[in-house]
Amino acid sequence: MRLNYQHHWIVDNMPVTWCYDVEDGQKFCNPGFPVGCFVTDDGRPKDACVINAEFNKKSTFYIFNHVDITLTYHSGENEGWIGARLVGATLEPRSFKHGDQLSCEGEPMDIPLNSKDKIQLTYTYSVKYEKNNNIKWASRWDYILVSMPHTNIQWFSIMNSLVIVLFLSGMVAMIMLRTLHKDISRYNQLDQEEAQEDSGWKQVHGDVFRPPRKGMLLAVFLGQGTQIFTMMFITLSGYVSARMYKTFGGEKWKTNVLLTALLCPGIVFADFFLMNLILWVEGSSAAIPFGTLVAILALWFGISVPLTFVGAYFGFKKQEIEHPVRTNQIPRQIPEQSFFTKALPGIIMGGILPFGCIFIQLFFILNSIWSHQMYYMFGFLFLVFIILVITCSEATVLLCYFHLCAEDYHWWWRSFLTSAFTAVYLFIYSIHYFISKLQITGLASTILYFGYTLIMVLIFFLFTGTIGFFACYLFVNKIYSVVKVD
Repeated sequence: MRLNYQHHWIVDNMPVTWCYDVEDGQKFCNPGFPVGCFVTDDGRPKDACVINAEFNKKSTFYIFNHVDITLTYHSGENEGWIGARLVGATLEPRSFKHGDQLSCEGEPMDIPLNSKDKIQLTYTYSVKYEKNNNIKWASRWDYILVSMPHTNIQWFSIMNSLVIVLFLSGMVAMIMLRTLHKDISRYNQLDQEEAQEDSGWKQVHGDVFRPPRKGMLLAVFLGQGTQIFTMMFITLSGYVSARMYKTFGGEKWKTNVLLTALLCPGIVFADFFLMNLILWVEGSSAAIPFGTLVAILALWFGISVPLTFVGAYFGFKKQEIEHPVRTNQIPRQIPEQSFFTKALPGIIMGGILPFGCIFIQLFFILNSIWSHQMYYMFGFLFLVFIILVITCSEATVLLCYFHLCAEDYHWWWRSFLTSAFTAVYLFIYSIHYFISKLQITGLASTILYFGYTLIMVLIFFLFTGTIGFFACYLFVNKIYSVVKVD
């Protein structure tokens, strides 16, 4: 009760809500109700104890051991169809000190803070049915969504974030287009001898497509990231991984396919299995049965892994991707880099802007997962998703251009990690949310929170990194295909 644990009941896929009045005459419907409440040593009621003036004893717990349930239904007798549909489910939590004979009235069920007596609890409920044909079944969620707190503030914050990100994205795109246009015009007007004395991104044309170190791991990450991006349509992630690995000059195709099929999914499954094991030990009803885990493994090895092999087969049959310039046999020496063109500072800076366009939505999503709040603004979520894709692409391309101008041609991994670093900021924000918003004290609950968070961070890491890489890959191919290189 001190930690505000909640009951969550569902009737006909609708949460049974507890609706009560808040400030300014507004009504808030909470998708759940607390186990009880607590009155502090100085007589101040905490949380739900404010709903009843009888909850006034100091250092006392009050248990909600009775609920009055109201089920609202829409009848079809006047509309030509037989039956009824549930359009509302609300309740009122109560506290009664039941005696030998059940009675839904009397003194509240109070337990002193320091009580060591054995207490027998009796839980009761009452149900009332109300007919309301004015509420349509399609709009039965409206009374919950409309009553969500601070809705106007949420909408204003989201719109403000969208405007800022769109403005910054426009500025980045404008700078890139104008600067690149001048560079390409200048390089094409210079003859070969003048170009050799010049400096800039054209000078690394013979090394810019040199295969990266650890190319197999990068290809695996790209394959998994593409899978996440397109998983609603296809599951042939092996194709992208195999095609990129072949472009990098790799020959260990069996290892590449196995890593694509098993590495990242294996990490997620191991994390998920550990979390589920903790739930088993704790005796939680949220634990997934062993048979379901076996079914998940069967889907993984019976569908996902074979499809990955199918995709890899077609990927390796294709020719490697042709680049617009040839790669020199001897690597070019990279000049001394300034602080801002070094790898680590660029990667750290690259994730700031994409994270800035999602952190407000991230707060609402974390609330819906961990703080029993309703998330319903999917239109805004889709807009933020589109802006995230655009922002990751533009931020990565911009920094890649700066590094090429500094004659640093190691852009393969850097383009992936620049936008993937957004996931690091997501993890840091999750830690801040855990400390500032949640009241989790148990070791098992803490491990569960960070275990599930790490799964989300890994998926986001692969997703954003893949977006940044392919945006940069297309950009580099484009700019080196339009300059004259002898």
